[in-house]
Amino acid sequence: MYLQKYHNRDTWFQLQHVDADSEVQGKVHLELRLSEVITDTGVICHKLATRVLECQGLPIVNGQCDPYATVTLTGPGRSDVKKTKVKKKTNNPQFDEVFYFEVTRPCSYNKKSHFDIEDADEVDKMEIRVDLWNASNLKFGDEFLGELRLPLKFLRQSSSYEAWYFLQPRDNGNKSLKPDDLGSLRLNVVYTEDHVFPSDYYSPLRDLLFKSADLEPVSASTAHILGEVCREKQEAAIPLVRLFLHYGKIVPLISAIANAEIKRTQDPNTIFRGNSLTSKCIDETMKLAGMHYLQVTLKPIIDEICQVHKSCEIDPVKLKDAENLDNNRENLRQYVDRIFTVITKSGVRCPTVMCDIFFSLRESAAIRFQDDPDVRYTAVSSFIFLRFFAPAILSPNLFHLTPHHPDPQTSRTLTLISKTIQTLGSLSKSKSASFKESYMATFYDYFNEQKYADAVKNFLDLISSSGRRDHKSIEQAILLKEGFMIKRAQGRKRFGMKNFKKRWFRLTNHEFTYQKSKGDHPLCNIPIENILAVEKLEEESFKMKNMFQVIQPERVLYIQANNCVEAKDWIDILTKVSQCNKKRLAVYHPSAYLNGHWLCCKATADNTPGCTPCTGGLPANIQLDIDGDRETERIYSLFNLYMVKLEKMQEACGSKSVYDGPEQEEYSTFVIDDPQETYKTLKQIVDNVKTLEQEHAQYKRDKFKKTKYGSQEHPIGDKSFQSYIRQQSEISAHSI
Repeated sequence: MYLQKYHNRDTWFQLQHVDADSEVQGKVHLELRLSEVITDTGVICHKLATRVLECQGLPIVNGQCDPYATVTLTGPGRSDVKKTKVKKKTNNPQFDEVFYFEVTRPCSYNKKSHFDIEDADEVDKMEIRVDLWNASNLKFGDEFLGELRLPLKFLRQSSSYEAWYFLQPRDNGNKSLKPDDLGSLRLNVVYTEDHVFPSDYYSPLRDLLFKSADLEPVSASTAHILGEVCREKQEAAIPLVRLFLHYGKIVPLISAIANAEIKRTQDPNTIFRGNSLTSKCIDETMKLAGMHYLQVTLKPIIDEICQVHKSCEIDPVKLKDAENLDNNRENLRQYVDRIFTVITKSGVRCPTVMCDIFFSLRESAAIRFQDDPDVRYTAVSSFIFLRFFAPAILSPNLFHLTPHHPDPQTSRTLTLISKTIQTLGSLSKSKSASFKESYMATFYDYFNEQKYADAVKNFLDLISSSGRRDHKSIEQAILLKEGFMIKRAQGRKRFGMKNFKKRWFRLTNHEFTYQKSKGDHPLCNIPIENILAVEKLEEESFKMKNMFQVIQPERVLYIQANNCVEAKDWIDILTKVSQCNKKRLAVYHPSAYLNGHWLCCKATADNTPGCTPCTGGLPANIQLDIDGDRETERIYSLFNLYMVKLEKMQEACGSKSVYDGPEQEEYSTFVIDDPQETYKTLKQIVDNVKTLEQEHAQYKRDKFKKTKYGSQEHPIGDKSFQSYIRQQSEISAHSI
C-alpha cells in the first residue's frame, strides 16, 4: 500500500487471505527479445528469447533457499515450459540462462510486416510467465516463491526489452474470498520520508536552533516556535531532543524552556502537569538516555514478577474464591518494597544528562517558589517517578523491559505496584486521599512510615545534585553519606602504620570532609570540584583490604572502608557527585607511591601521569545512534508542513506590536512574550525553510529526470513508485 496516502489518519483496511502463494518477496531481472528466423527452406518464424539473469531478496524458507526458475510460454492451446538450474544456498541467485520459444508458425517470407492479422491475434493472447521455486527434498514438493506474468503484445513495438520486476503472488483461482469474509482492521499509520542532504545544507537552520538556549526570551527561540506551530508537542520534541543530544546541547535547551515554563506557573502543585514542550522534551530525553539505566534497575525484578505469577489482587471484588486477601497483600507489599528499594538505591547509576536536567529543574523551582520547601523535590519526582519509573512498571513492553505485553494477572500486579510507587514518589502530604479506591488507601498504610519519604528525598537529592553549578546557585548543602572510616593522606615522607587514623567522613553535594568525631569541626575540606577521580587501591599498597583513593590536584587521600560493600558505596557516590568535573582524570595509579616509586608502574617521579585508565566506578554514558542531519531535515519538514502557522504567528507578532487592546482570539494559542524578537526569529526560520525547499524541489526534479522505471532501484510492479511517477509528472507539467 502507498503509505503516504494514509499518513496520520485512522483508516479501515480489509484483511486479506495469506498463504504460501500470496506471501512473496524479491525481484527478478529479465531480458526478452523477439526475433525473426529464416529457415533453410526459406520460410520465416518468430522466436522469443527469454533470458533469466538474476534474482534478489528471495525469501529464506525453513532456514535455506535453493532457488530455480521455470519459464512458461502460454497461449491458446499451448504451454511450453523451460527450467533453470538450481542455485544452492543463496537468496540472490545468478542464473544467466536463455530459453527460446517459437511464437508463430512458419510462413512465407514477407518483408512488409512481421505478423499477418492472424499471427497478431495469436500473439496478443500469449504471455510469458516466470515462476521462482525453492527446491525442497520434502514430500510436499517445492515451495513457491513468486511469479511474474508478461503479455507478449507489448513486444510488438520493440524487438528487445530488459527490466527488473517485483515478484507477484500466484493467482488463487476460485479460492479468493469476499473482502467482508475476513473482517477489517483500523490502523493509524504515521509515515515520514526524509531526503537528507549533506551537512552543510543544514548549517544555517542548525545554527539558528542552537541559539535557542541563549535567546531572551526563550519563547522567541527557534526551538520554542517549533513547539508552538506543531499540532502535537511530541512531534517537535522528538527531533529536537535527538538533535540537541547528538551535539551535547540538550541540558541548556531544556533548562531554558523549563525555567520559562516555571515562571509562568502560578501554583507549585501544578508544576509540569501539562503536556508542554518542556515535559515532552524531558520525557524523550529520559527514554533515550535512561533506557540502559531502566534496564539495569528494573528488569531483573520485572522478569521475576512475569515468571513467578504470584497472586497480588487486593480488591475484594476481584478476588478469586481460592485466593487469600492477606496473602495477596503481603505478596504485593514485598514486591513494592523491593522495587522501591532498587529505585531509591539506584541514584549513582542515573545518567549524567538526566541529573543535570533535574538539577536545573530543582534550581528553577526553588527560585520561583521560595516559600515551598518541597517544590525542589516535586519538580524532579514529577518526571523520574511519574513519567519514568511508574510508566515503565505499568507497561514494561513499551520500555523494552519485556518482549511482549504481560498476561492479564501480571498486568494487574504491575498496575498495583505502579500506583503505589507513583504515590510514594510524589511525596504527597495526604497520600491515602490520593487513591480513589479504598482498598489502595488501606494497602498504602504499610508505607506511611517516615523512612519511605526520607528514602525518596535522599534519592532525589542525589540525582539532582550536579557538579555543574555556578556561584549564583541557591542550592543548599545536602548530606549524601556519612560514617567512620580509616584515612591516610600521601605525603613525601615514608609511610608508616601510625599515620592511619579513624575519622568521621561526611559527603554533601558541595564538599567531602572528615573530622575526629561526628559533630566536630572539620579537619579537612575537599570541594567536590577538586575531586579528579575516585578509584580502588590495590591491596599490595598497604597490605590492607577495602581501600580506595580520592585523587586531588596536589595530593591523594587513601581511605579504608569497613567492608567491601561500604567501599563500593562510597566509590559510587563520590564518583557520581564529581563526574561532571571538567578536570577529571583519564588515567590513574592503582597502587600507592612508596619508597620513591609507584608500586604499579615503578615510575620514580611522584607527579608521573597514571598508568591505568580510570574506570569511573560507573558505566559509561550510552552512545546513541543519532544522525544529526536527519533530525535537522525532520525539523525542516515540520516547519515546511506548518508554514501556514508560521505565517499566522508572524501576523500575531505584528498585531501585538501595534495593537495594545485585548488579544485577538485567533492569535491566543501562541505564546509571544517579545513580538519584535519573535518576528525576527520567524523571518529567519521562513527564509531558511524556503531555501531548503528550493533545494528539495531541485533534487526531486533531477531525480525524476534520472529515474528509470524498471531499473534495479525501481522495479516494475512498485505501486508506490508508480504514484510517485504520476505525481512528479503532474508537478513537471504544472511547472512548465
